[in-house]
Amino acid sequence: MQRRLALVKIPGFEYSEAHSDPLRDFNEEIIMSEVQFRNFDETKAYKALQKLQAPSLSAVLDGKRVTSCNSSYELGKQETLHYNYAAKQVDNQILSVLQELSDEQQLIDKFRLIASGEYMNSGENRRVLHHLTRGQLAGSVSHEGRDLGAFYNEQNSRIADFAEEVHAGRITAENGKPFSTVVQVGIGGSDLGPRAMYLALKNHVNSSEGSGEAFRGRGEKLNARFISNVDPDDAADILREIDPSTTLFILVSKSGTTQETLTNEALVLDRLKHAGVKQPRKQIICVTSETSPLAKSSEYLDSFFIDDFIGGRYSSTSAVGGAVLSLAFGADVFREFLDGAHAADAAAMEAGILKNPALLDALIGIWERNFQGFPSTAVLPYSQAMSRFPAHLQQMDMESNGKHVNRDGEQLGYLTGPVIFGEPGTNGQHSFYQLLHQGTDIIPLQFIGFLNSQDGLDVNWEGSTSQQKLNANLAAQIIAFAKGKKDDNPNKTFQGERPSSLLYSKSLTPRVLGALLAHFENKVMFQGLVWNLNSFDQEGVQLGKVLTKQVLGDGELDPALQEFSALLGVRS
Repeated sequence: MQRRLALVKIPGFEYSEAHSDPLRDFNEEIIMSEVQFRNFDETKAYKALQKLQAPSLSAVLDGKRVTSCNSSYELGKQETLHYNYAAKQVDNQILSVLQELSDEQQLIDKFRLIASGEYMNSGENRRVLHHLTRGQLAGSVSHEGRDLGAFYNEQNSRIADFAEEVHAGRITAENGKPFSTVVQVGIGGSDLGPRAMYLALKNHVNSSEGSGEAFRGRGEKLNARFISNVDPDDAADILREIDPSTTLFILVSKSGTTQETLTNEALVLDRLKHAGVKQPRKQIICVTSETSPLAKSSEYLDSFFIDDFIGGRYSSTSAVGGAVLSLAFGADVFREFLDGAHAADAAAMEAGILKNPALLDALIGIWERNFQGFPSTAVLPYSQAMSRFPAHLQQMDMESNGKHVNRDGEQLGYLTGPVIFGEPGTNGQHSFYQLLHQGTDIIPLQFIGFLNSQDGLDVNWEGSTSQQKLNANLAAQIIAFAKGKKDDNPNKTFQGERPSSLLYSKSLTPRVLGALLAHFENKVMFQGLVWNLNSFDQEGVQLGKVLTKQVLGDGELDPALQEFSALLGVRS
């Protein structure tokens, strides 16, 4: 497959001295060479990487390497997010061939295709425009006469205005009281990302000490809760702890037909009726597509729109995340979150891999997966605020790159996406780190850390604060995994040579969170492009949905399916 590619300047973003403008040598009229989509094992770099050996971490990891193996995002307002790869098993030769791989697979050119609105979701013949929800990276993108960038901005503005009306008490519950709680009802990408982002920012916004002057005194506008699982106990747990008469619900379903979400809506409506609310849907807003059944109903309080070009797992920077985050924290917090994501997107246009943290992270991951054969990656944030971030990344990565065929439907002969899992430190240290340190599989680690806590609440005990103890554990784990420990007792021997990276910044702020999100989104994108996958559909989740409908219908079933359904009390 070949396409001709036009490039334009990135508007609205100024590069720091640390990051040169990746489009500096081009203008709007220049046409680049043709872009080709080829399988990974057809590249020269693939064959070159097969011949290379990973360096020993115990031999190369010293203080100089720690300070030199660093790539950064400059996010504005003196905020920086760093990616440190000192504890990865790469050397200059490996990095040089990874640069050749990036160039050969034309990763930056393909990213520009995505950003300029090409139909890069080959399975569904759709554009891929989550980057556009936080700022244009290329010229305007139009569809059927609509400027999509303007459309996404319009939805953000409508959400900001709506949130302001709620916060000011001009939009109220049916009883005239101000809303006190907002509950998002959705599943998958309609839940995991927004929930993770909300939890990540809650302490920052509520802090009286750790948030800085810009946020001091803001506080959380509405308490946010989330209902996702079709298991009725999930909804019951939330509905039991809130006052439904002063709760605003957000119903999120792009199609307007998601079975789990509509089932949970029925539970919400029933609870509102029992609370005496006469028009329960007037306490529900919808985030959906303009063509869905939800969008056509005037029964709801309001509707905000997304489209088919925003995948669920990439929707946190769209109205899917914007509604709940703006209602909970204020639209200005959501705007800073978008600004951080846009800054990281713009940096991901840099062709040099050492100046492009997302691309570098992606390529080192390719080295670990395809040439070191590592089956999994653990995401380990040393921040309780990021407790649900690994779960979000689990969906984003595994739903995107868990594919065995290329973008043309042809069987692949090499490994693709790894298994992703994780928990916050130090809790994880007392859970599954035993296997990470001494198990038979080597699992690469992605640590995330911050110099300061969000809240500022801390105590000095035994000569150090809680935050110092947290980060001391993080530093110790990096070295323990990398260098291990010899012991005459085999049970106490640590082999080491377990690679890790570290993403870190001064504090977890909205801009930093946005950059972290975009970093991983772009990492997954680059890896999919290397593997020649379509990272933007999810056919793997469809078969179960089809069979579920069969079970809930009245037609004849596969005999085994019939018996399992009977065993679980669905069918007699």
